[in-house]
Amino acid sequence: MLRTHNVRAASTLVGVSRPSPQHLPSAAGSRRRISSQARRRELLEAALREFSSRGYYLTQMEHVAATAGVSKALVYQHFASKEELFAAVTEQVVEGFMERLPAVLGRAGDALGAWRGVVGLLCDVVSERPETWALVARHLDNPELGAPLRKLREQVNEVFATVLASYYAPEQGDPAPSEEEVLKQARLTVPLLVGALQGLMSWWLEHPEVPRAKVEARAVDFGWLGLDRIRRGEWLPLAEAGQETMDEVIKRIVTRTPVEVSDKEILAAIHEGRR
Repeated sequence: MLRTHNVRAASTLVGVSRPSPQHLPSAAGSRRRISSQARRRELLEAALREFSSRGYYLTQMEHVAATAGVSKALVYQHFASKEELFAAVTEQVVEGFMERLPAVLGRAGDALGAWRGVVGLLCDVVSERPETWALVARHLDNPELGAPLRKLREQVNEVFATVLASYYAPEQGDPAPSEEEVLKQARLTVPLLVGALQGLMSWWLEHPEVPRAKVEARAVDFGWLGLDRIRRGEWLPLAEAGQETMDEVIKRIVTRTPVEVSDKEILAAIHEGRR
C-alpha cells in the first residue's frame, strides 16, 4: 500500500444480472433439510445477488427469500433484520478479500510483483464474482452503509503502502530519507493507485467486451511506470516559499492579453514555474 472472464453475466453497476443456478439452489432443492450453517451460506449468497442488483434500499427480505427459494419467515430465522443481513454480507466480502491478499503479496518477490498481484486479485474479483464488485461499487461511499467496505479499503491501502515502502531503493548517491518518511510518502501514493483501480474495475464491469489481459496490462503499466520512479527516489519538487505554483503561473498568463505575452515566455514560465 487470475480466469475466464465471465462478467457478461453482469450488465451494469446499476443492474447486475439475476442469480445464476450455479451459485443458488433451485426452489425445489431448497426444501430439503440442510444444516443451519449451509442454509445461512445460501441466504448470504442470495442476499449478495439482491443487494448488488437492486441496491440496499430497494432490496426487501422477500426478494432474498424468493432468490433463495425459501420463505421470508425462514430468512428472519437467520437474520433479524435487513440491516443485520447486509452487515453479514459485507463482512463476508471483506473477509473473502483479506483472506486472499496475504498469499498474493507473499508470492510477489518484488515491488512490481506486488503491484501485479493486487491488480490481478481485483481482476479476479470482477471476473469470478461480478456481483461482489457491484456491491462494493454501489455502497462503498454510502455514509450509512459503507463503513465496513471503507475499512477494507483502508486495510488494503495500509498493507500495500507497507509493502511498497519495503521495496524503496533510491538511486546510488541520492540522499536516503528515513523509513518513517518513506512510509509516509507511500501512504500518500497508494490511495491514488487504489482509487484509480476501483474506477477501472467498475468501468470494466460495464464493458465486459474488453479482454481481461488488456485491462490488467494497462492497470499494471499505469501504476508501475510511476511507482518505479518514485521507488527509486524520484519526485517532482514542491513549490518553495515565494515560488509560483503551476496554477498561479497559468492564472497569471491567461489574465494578460495576447499582445503582452509571447509563446516563448509562456513556455519559459511553465518550465520554470515562476516569473
